[in-house]
Amino acid sequence: MKPIHFISGGLLSFALTLALGQPALAQDHGAQSCAPQGFFAMPDYQSVEIHDDGRVTFRMCAPDARDVRVISSDVAEVIPMGFPPGSPVGLPMQKGPGGLWSVTTDKPFPADTYRFNFQVDGVRVPDPLATNFSEERIGVDSVMEVPGPAGAFQAYHKDVPHGAVSTVHYWSDTLGTERRAHIYTPPGYMKDAKNYPVLYLVHGAGDSDDSWTSVGHANYILDNLIASGKAKPMIVVMPFGHTPPRKGEDLLANNDFGNDMLKDLMPYVASHYRTIENADNRAMAGLSMGGAHTIRNGITHPELFHYIGVFSMGLGVGDAGDQVTAYEAQNDAALKKAARDLKLMYYAIGKDDFLYATVAPTRGIFDKYGIKYTYHESKGGHTWANWRQYLNDFAPRLFK
Repeated sequence: MKPIHFISGGLLSFALTLALGQPALAQDHGAQSCAPQGFFAMPDYQSVEIHDDGRVTFRMCAPDARDVRVISSDVAEVIPMGFPPGSPVGLPMQKGPGGLWSVTTDKPFPADTYRFNFQVDGVRVPDPLATNFSEERIGVDSVMEVPGPAGAFQAYHKDVPHGAVSTVHYWSDTLGTERRAHIYTPPGYMKDAKNYPVLYLVHGAGDSDDSWTSVGHANYILDNLIASGKAKPMIVVMPFGHTPPRKGEDLLANNDFGNDMLKDLMPYVASHYRTIENADNRAMAGLSMGGAHTIRNGITHPELFHYIGVFSMGLGVGDAGDQVTAYEAQNDAALKKAARDLKLMYYAIGKDDFLYATVAPTRGIFDKYGIKYTYHESKGGHTWANWRQYLNDFAPRLFK
């Protein structure tokens, strides 16, 4: 007698689907639930639909939810982000048949890359149907790209040679723990035997070493600049800007980060990658918190870095006078040397940035010490839309 095989209901449904040659799709929205029905069933709706005019329709299946909305910190003029305090947070969605929630934005998204999530009954939820995500210090965001000519500089193009992004883990003797970084190597690095200049590029508070590629698209920006001959091929090291919490840790004046980068990460990169090990071929830049790291660990080490970029950050958060006085007292000799040795000091910020008040005291330091600098003041605020543009403007100036 042949053995009898029992198949569960879900597997039987899937087996019958395969046998009949029909796709295993969810039931229609008129059904009891918009959730996929059956084993391996696929949802039959788009969670993100980008329209020709740049408006976006978001959809989320949540039959039992009472309140669902889209949240994003990247485009406040389209999706409210609760800043200033007391203003609305997120874009409310409407519940439809089967528990499928949806909303279409009133305004278009400019061509660019955006992070977003859903908020379901107060809980942040990444898009369940997304395939692109961006890691934060804690948690993840969904990522969408709105195509268009204005965003072409940071987009993937099939006819452009592409570099590679590696995730590396290294041991930090300084911090006594395993650390992570993302490292971009330019097109051709895997085949040639050349040595390359290096840019150390740091993210902002709340983000991670993943951020400059997953949402910042630094790799695509460099690919496109290199292909057009506007930037030199370079290695880009993107460290994790946060360090293990400890009592007395300062988010911006974080010596733990500087010690780890200078004593552990940089030697790791020099021993594992083909780098040109001199200050003329080494740069450091960062946005927001990463800009603070650069002010404290890049400008003050002109023996290591001859190219510096600070995006959306300055000295003077809180008591400007005390910060500036302390910074100058601690780094007087290094600042005098920086005035002589730096080949580029690039400083960029948006007119609407909440840190705009830090510009005057920071430029005052540059002026006092005779540090020549390139100042780029843009529209907009503290956003990735600006930071991608700043990198696109900064990178072609490096290693000339």
